[in-house]
Amino acid sequence: MIGIIDYGMGNLRSVQKAFERLGRGARILSSPESAMACDRIVLPGVGAFADGMSHLTEQGWADAIRQFIDSGRPFLGVCLGMQLLFEGSQEDAPCREQPVLGLGVLPGTVVRFEGDAYGPDGLKVPHMGWNCLEWNRQDPLLRGLPQQVYVYFVHSYHAVAAPGDDASIVSARSDYGGPFCGTVWRENLWGTQFHPEKSQKAGLQMLANFAEI
Repeated sequence: MIGIIDYGMGNLRSVQKAFERLGRGARILSSPESAMACDRIVLPGVGAFADGMSHLTEQGWADAIRQFIDSGRPFLGVCLGMQLLFEGSQEDAPCREQPVLGLGVLPGTVVRFEGDAYGPDGLKVPHMGWNCLEWNRQDPLLRGLPQQVYVYFVHSYHAVAAPGDDASIVSARSDYGGPFCGTVWRENLWGTQFHPEKSQKAGLQMLANFAEI
C-alpha cells in the first residue's frame, strides 16, 4: 500500500489521483501510527518550511518518518516534502547562519534563489513553470525518461547538499540562473523539487517507477 502523509501542508488529493490514474491505490494517512503498515510513503508539501516542520513535529510525524526511512522501504518527498528531509532551511530563519531545523535525514541546507519577484532584472522568484532535468547517474525514479525531460516547478527555495555529499545524493539537476538540485536519491529515499503529479506524462512515469521500486 502507498501512503500519503497528511500533515496539513500538502496537495494530497492531486497526488492520490495521480496514483489512481496509474491503477495504484494510495491511502491518505492521518496519523503516524498508520505509517508502518505501508509498503511505501509519499511526503507532499506546499508552503513554508518552518510551518511544515512545526506540523510534522507537533503531530508526531517527524519520528515516524525517520523510523520508516530506517526500515528500508521506499520513501518519496515532493517539493516542500523533499526540502524538509534536509538539515535545515534559510526560509523564515533569523539569519543564514541559523537555519530552521529540518528532519536531518539528508545533509545540506535549503536556500533561496537569488532574484527579485518584481524587478526587471535577474530571476523571477518564485520559480514557476516548466523546466528540464538532466542527470549523470541512473536513478530508478527516472527510468524510461529521456534526458532534458520537462517537469513542473513552483518554489522559491532549493536544496544545496553539504560539501562532499552532493554527488552521492543529487541525482538530477535543473537550471534557473545556474544549476540546482532537481531530484535526490539515497538508497530507499527519493525527493523531487518539482511536482510529479503536475508534470503530466513524465511525472506519471516517475510515480509509476516509485510504485514499482
